[in-house]
Amino acid sequence: MRRAIAAVLALGLAMAAGGAGAAEKRHGLSIFGDLKYPAGFRHFEYVNPDAPKGGEFRSWSVETYDSLNPFILRGIAPRTISESFGVERTFTSLLSAAADEPDSAYGLAAESIERSADGRSITFNIREIAKFHDGTPITAEDVVWTFDTLRTEGHPRYRIVLRDVERAVAEGPKRVRFDFAPNFTRDLPPIVGSLPILSKAHFGNRTFNETTLVPLLGSGPYRVERVDPGRSITYRRVEDWWGKDLPVNRGRFNFDTIRYDFFRDRDVALEAFFAGAYDWREEFTSRSWATGYDRPAVREGRILRRELPDHSLSGFQAYFLNMRRERFADRRVREAISHAFDYEWTNKTIFYSLYDRTTSVFPNSEMASAGRPGPGEMRLLEPLRGKVPGEVFGEPYRPPSTDGSGNSRDNLRRAQELLREAGWQVREGRLVHGARGEAMRIEFLMYERSFERVNAPFIANLKRLGIEATMRLVDPAQYQNRMRDYDFDIIVQRYAMPQTPGVEQRNFWHSDNRDTPGMFNLAGVGDPAVDALVEAMIAAKSRTELIDAARALDRVIMWNVYAIPQWNKAAHHIAFWDKFAWPAVKPRYGLAVVDTWWVDPAKEAALGR
Repeated sequence: MRRAIAAVLALGLAMAAGGAGAAEKRHGLSIFGDLKYPAGFRHFEYVNPDAPKGGEFRSWSVETYDSLNPFILRGIAPRTISESFGVERTFTSLLSAAADEPDSAYGLAAESIERSADGRSITFNIREIAKFHDGTPITAEDVVWTFDTLRTEGHPRYRIVLRDVERAVAEGPKRVRFDFAPNFTRDLPPIVGSLPILSKAHFGNRTFNETTLVPLLGSGPYRVERVDPGRSITYRRVEDWWGKDLPVNRGRFNFDTIRYDFFRDRDVALEAFFAGAYDWREEFTSRSWATGYDRPAVREGRILRRELPDHSLSGFQAYFLNMRRERFADRRVREAISHAFDYEWTNKTIFYSLYDRTTSVFPNSEMASAGRPGPGEMRLLEPLRGKVPGEVFGEPYRPPSTDGSGNSRDNLRRAQELLREAGWQVREGRLVHGARGEAMRIEFLMYERSFERVNAPFIANLKRLGIEATMRLVDPAQYQNRMRDYDFDIIVQRYAMPQTPGVEQRNFWHSDNRDTPGMFNLAGVGDPAVDALVEAMIAAKSRTELIDAARALDRVIMWNVYAIPQWNKAAHHIAFWDKFAWPAVKPRYGLAVVDTWWVDPAKEAALGR
């Protein structure tokens, strides 16, 4: 679900080129510039249009699932059912994103797009060939029903991103119009175009807002073939899929079947890979990448390893302290806790120096703050003087650092000073608030063991400060429920960021979403200054304005220590059995493995021998 929402928000676009005057039919949308691909283009640059179809792609996941409905708050749906790596899977939408442009989308179920003269509405003309898997046509009525249902009964995130859409109207069987409120955000036209399209008739005699293990009727390149909850899920390519020859799909979706196996333990999953249980994995554990691949299959070339560059805006991964807990509401307390995290030692000792320290909400991008605030940033920040930390007006935030020796005495001394300033004292070896008499406790909530080795030295330093710190391992379902209800002290989360950040920032930081269950404002931020800067990002009319607003927001969030940043890397580390082939060009902003690679029959036969 998180990736599906991120993919939707990543299409935060406005109409490219002109807008005033008579409505003009266009083949795509883009923000802040022209489309890369002209009308009538044959295929995306990063595909092999003649790629053969067939074979099986097998991968893995550490998550699990108990529902096949990814559009509601209840239950846990496999993220692969609606998308994977930003690629539609079993459902389709009016628009499809291009992975080699930061903010463009082209017609998928929509044959063309029209914008009204005043810009207050956008109309999609649906292809005659577009249909659901049962052969029934995709109609404007289905699009309207989907929009109304997601906004009223779907996951709360839909209500947030769609709040400025006044209505959806079916102007005909194949023509649907969306009307926007005055001063609507620039993201809305493509956001409504990237919503999944669901069948109204399919839900005629069933409740939408219920978990289910019966696959929902889709219209995408794959359908669910096999469901084995807690163990695996398998998708099969729809051979007569209506969209297979469209320019946005040519050369894509080449595997006959795609299967994901689920593991609770990453080390067990790695062993299963070498045993041939599945074919392909992206490695997220630095220890495994550095030391776990010295195996015969790798040395003999039967398993290949590749490091692929990642030019996309890296996600923001951090420890999030829940400020709904009174003990974490004081910035000095959060800053003190951040001094107990020795990143340099962790990266050298545990991560084999494979990562870079995250110092921004928008790492690996021009949105990250740099130097002192420029004129554009100051226009936004000056009205907030006295309402944000004074450091915001100076150099960018940099997390506390060490020499990597494991001796963080200076940082812990500074942490003690901050805690004393915030009213905390050590009594009989325990950190206690002088006025409230409350002992400082921090529980690290986890659903897998891979973070134990990262959290353990952090916890050891916290205990040196008199903090009662512990780890709590729960099953994935309980973890999702506790995160959904904000029932935690500290958790690790990664926010996937689109190349053109916008309305999704409300979900992460805006006070309107502080107490709504299921949102991603995990830290519990409720700051009018942050709200104002989030809205400035959304309202930006040019990329320059967007960068200024993003950098200003970055400074305020980071200097408030709303989260303790962790690490990032501008590369994908992948390993796979040598049975695949791939296009000559990798898209700049995507991995594009599942949708552009294919099985090479000769390689597969040789591997079998």
